[in-house]
Amino acid sequence: MRLHQLVIDSARIAPRALAVAGPDGTLSYDQLNRLAGRYASALRANGVGAGDRVVIWTGKSVHAVAAMQGALRAGAVYVPVAASSPAARVARIAADCSASLTTVDPGLAARVDTLRRTPGVPALGLLDLLDEGEESPRAGPYENRPDDLAYILYTSGSTGDPKGVCLSHRNALAFVDWAVRTLHMTSADRLSNHAPFNFDLSVFDLYAAFRAGASVHLIPPELSYAPVELVRFLRERDISVWYSVPSALTLMMREGGLLEGEPPMALRACVFAGEPFPTGQVTEVRKAWPGVRMLNWYGPTETNVCTSYEVGESDVGRTGSLPIGRASCGDTVRLDPPGGEGEIVVSGPTVMLGYWGGPPQRGPYRTGDIGRLDTDGNLLYVGRRDHMVKVRGNRIELGEIEAAISALPGVADVAVVVVGSGLSARLHAVFVPARGPEVTLLDLKRHCAGRLPTYMIVDAVHRVKSLMLTGNGKKDRPAMVAAIERSEL
Repeated sequence: MRLHQLVIDSARIAPRALAVAGPDGTLSYDQLNRLAGRYASALRANGVGAGDRVVIWTGKSVHAVAAMQGALRAGAVYVPVAASSPAARVARIAADCSASLTTVDPGLAARVDTLRRTPGVPALGLLDLLDEGEESPRAGPYENRPDDLAYILYTSGSTGDPKGVCLSHRNALAFVDWAVRTLHMTSADRLSNHAPFNFDLSVFDLYAAFRAGASVHLIPPELSYAPVELVRFLRERDISVWYSVPSALTLMMREGGLLEGEPPMALRACVFAGEPFPTGQVTEVRKAWPGVRMLNWYGPTETNVCTSYEVGESDVGRTGSLPIGRASCGDTVRLDPPGGEGEIVVSGPTVMLGYWGGPPQRGPYRTGDIGRLDTDGNLLYVGRRDHMVKVRGNRIELGEIEAAISALPGVADVAVVVVGSGLSARLHAVFVPARGPEVTLLDLKRHCAGRLPTYMIVDAVHRVKSLMLTGNGKKDRPAMVAAIERSEL
């Protein structure tokens, strides 16, 4: 089975069923199938062949989805880049993966010239590409092998340059097939797509929908963190399966009225991943939506999802961190060293092929995340190895402090950062207040004193309306540190 075969199969079974709805219109499975075929022909007419890389620089649109499908049908590898990315970054990505073509969203057409001035980076508007291939002969989809490269997701590298994570058809389908089975998905489901296409959460949104013959509803980037509009989208579109980072759900709860009134009528599963979800917020959702399944999925881009935990009634009284659960998708997950805390190490079918331009991934993937097992055998996420800091000689995991602070009723969301270095290093808590009495530094210190050792109690607090986030919706710690140093928080 190959990723592009999912749409072809659904088009045969239910051609008139809704496949994808975006800000630029809707497509049935038959229409998506035909449009993907046109893009495949157009790409071939422009010299794109098996194994070639095609950068797709777009916002959320049905044409972007069809172009990704078209690249796969041509045997090519698609490289999605968010519309918000500057032209210089797109050019670096295109040059790094030696892209045969960069296709550009119509709304970004003015930036095409910037790309064309970069040697070796040919660029063409999406609709222009489609017009050029209109007279090209239609050919059947390329017969990919399961371990052929399907797409490359570029993440922020430690050197400051984007780093391409290479995923195969087998990698993606091991996760997608498991997810469809776990959520008991059918053609009646309606999925949301909150994540940008260059973020691994979107793999579920698109391909789980196509696998089940369901529909996926694209959330425009301008609505991604507009809480009232997101809640309206969830209800008006009758979304049955929601998947996003916890930051989006927290914002929807705090400012969008997500938990007010009756639960969304169609919603049956709420899935979150990408970062820890504060236990207090999880408890609120569990109480408000007793009939909705809640799942916490974990995995870096290099493995997609590799563990899963379903939130139950027993979690309502939980005071510690929510588990990330047990191995999923046919993967094996272990701690190194075993016993106590150790690095999370993953092996199995979802583990990437490797980084573009680097050696193939051989053996297990070391995530750089630290975990431990609870008494029930579930894996707990302790934090990033690079979030292990030393303050005044003491080894500290920032996530542990965040978990303690987030249990305080007056805190809706929090990030803990270290400002300064050496003897001048101090712990700062940046938090979003919940409704109710005002939370002070003294409140935080008293609350944490009963949960944490003295050296882990924060030195300063900063009250903000919302936390600074990265483009993927995760807490942007470096930006918060910089803002504190500039006295802007």
